Amino acid sequence: METFRRGLDLYLKYRSALGYGLATLLTIGGESIFSKVVFECPCKDTWNLAYGLVFLLVPAAVLLILGYLVRTRTWRLLTNCCKQGCCPESCNTCWLNSCYFLELSCSVFSLPLTWMAVALLEGTYYVCAGSGSSIIAKRLCSTVSVNVTDCMTQMPLVPCKDSELLPELQAFPKVLKAESQMLGWFLIALVIVFFMIGAIVSQCCSPMSFQQRKFWKIYMKQEEETFKNKAENHAKELSQKTVECFFSPSPNEENKILYTPSYKNWEKISSLYTFEKEKNCYSLLHKSAMESVRNNKSKQENTSVLSNRTAGKPKAVQKGRQQKSLWNETRKET
Repeated sequence: METFRRGLDLYLKYRSALGYGLATLLTIGGESIFSKVVFECPCKDTWNLAYGLVFLLVPAAVLLILGYLVRTRTWRLLTNCCKQGCCPESCNTCWLNSCYFLELSCSVFSLPLTWMAVALLEGTYYVCAGSGSSIIAKRLCSTVSVNVTDCMTQMPLVPCKDSELLPELQAFPKVLKAESQMLGWFLIALVIVFFMIGAIVSQCCSPMSFQQRKFWKIYMKQEEETFKNKAENHAKELSQKTVECFFSPSPNEENKILYTPSYKNWEKISSLYTFEKEKNCYSLLHKSAMESVRNNKSKQENTSVLSNRTAGKPKAVQKGRQQKSLWNETRKET
């Protein structure tokens, strides 16, 4: 039991990293299955290029689209965008939305790039596509002593193992696979450098210190879980009260409908948020709560001031009346 609890704690602590790792393993495994079981180059000059590119690029495009669809930030950016516009308030808001979209794209592109890198290292798709490309065929045929026409004719047969190639063309599959692997390693190096530069720039431009940034991540995670639990309980209680009011013959205090945030309040906490040093708020929900506290405090202060004024007003009126009555009595005596 203790071992199971420790394993559960580790999973809850590193579930994000485990999720990325599992998705990466599934991507690599899916590519291996496709290249060995599903993929079969047609060995036709009119089909090789298109067939190879489809298996190389289309799964990457599918992973890219799915990556956008499963991210919460995508829907935060898109929800209500048509009504209020993608840049509703100012250029600063538009710039922040663009930065969020760029950050989102960097995380979404990880799986498609993994697919392409593994596929290029495997070399199967590139060999098939390269054998159907006239540009690559002319480049390779120019390095051998065979007639260019005969070489171009036999190029589509290069990926097929059972094809009878000219002796000078038998090294072409290895050449194309070597080119594919070089492109794969170049893509991996380029992605690593790009993500490293992005991470360094993000840390350097961060408005928070290292420890405060860690606290922010912990707070956002806890706030999301607390908000979800509170929303479920509130929705359950609200639905119960609503149904009771619907079936009740007359409304009473027990069946009184609970308070529900207005459309404007929901809109305030639904967009993306960037940390601000001056306000020291960690999310839009935190910012809304702080503003609500300040507004309630100012209302209470205004109410207390008005109550003091109204409480003092009768005394002043009474004193004025007393002075007026004394003046009338003295006037009568004179």
